[in-house]
Amino acid sequence: MNYQIIIPAHNEEQFIGLTIDSLVNQTILPKNILVVNDNSTDDTQKIISEYCANYPNFISSISIKSEAVHLPGSKVINAFNYGLKFIDEEFDIIVKADADLIFPLNYFETIIEHFQSDESTGMVGGFAYIEKKGAWILENLTDKDHIRGAFKAYKKACFEQIGGLKPAMGWDTVDELLCKFYKWKVVTDESLQVKHLKPTGANYNKASRYKQGEAFYRLGYGFTITTIASLKLALRKKKPLLFIDYLKGFWKAKSSKIGLLVTNEQAKFIRKYRWKKMKEKLF
Repeated sequence: MNYQIIIPAHNEEQFIGLTIDSLVNQTILPKNILVVNDNSTDDTQKIISEYCANYPNFISSISIKSEAVHLPGSKVINAFNYGLKFIDEEFDIIVKADADLIFPLNYFETIIEHFQSDESTGMVGGFAYIEKKGAWILENLTDKDHIRGAFKAYKKACFEQIGGLKPAMGWDTVDELLCKFYKWKVVTDESLQVKHLKPTGANYNKASRYKQGEAFYRLGYGFTITTIASLKLALRKKKPLLFIDYLKGFWKAKSSKIGLLVTNEQAKFIRKYRWKKMKEKLF
């Protein structure tokens, strides 16, 4: 199975070289790595260009000019979706990767093995690790059956059936929920430890806090599930007051009647699935 990688990048001069180094040394190389330089003002493009010159057969880059503000979801996925227009359509696996990661060298060989072992597998990923006091520890923001948005690998048929990636906060949850709606399996592999060099949310501004609550609304969670999910996430981040921001974001989205990211049928499935998962953890 061949795979292609799209890397959205905005001012990543500190890390992008490390990310690409870990990709060009994979035990199974990608068909193509496309870096989408999103309005960087540092030396990101200079570094990208050097790799394009050294690996002209499978590394390329394009540029897009979006707003400098980093709102979670929309900026990075708009860049990713722009990059989709420029890749070879003949692929088995499409990968969205951030520009601040170090992948283990067998990462994509193992990802391919998972896809090949079960035709119903639609998404595969490892786990993010961050450095604290010289040790790499699990970045424990999500459940172990969830693939972090920083590195997502999709089987082509699954990617197309879920409608690609939605440019809004919550995209990396709705994609997995839609996988389950369409009866694809989401597979995580604890042996694949990806070093995440920049903490999640490091570039988010204050206004983006409300976006999480908006995302819960747009996923069709409803108020009760949103309340539980907001409290859980705020406690995991060790910032309990975020709980209030998330609920404010939910009610703001609801009162403005902003559109959902899913259909009514999908929202009904999502609520049922979320209740099922919560009950499993309680009993």
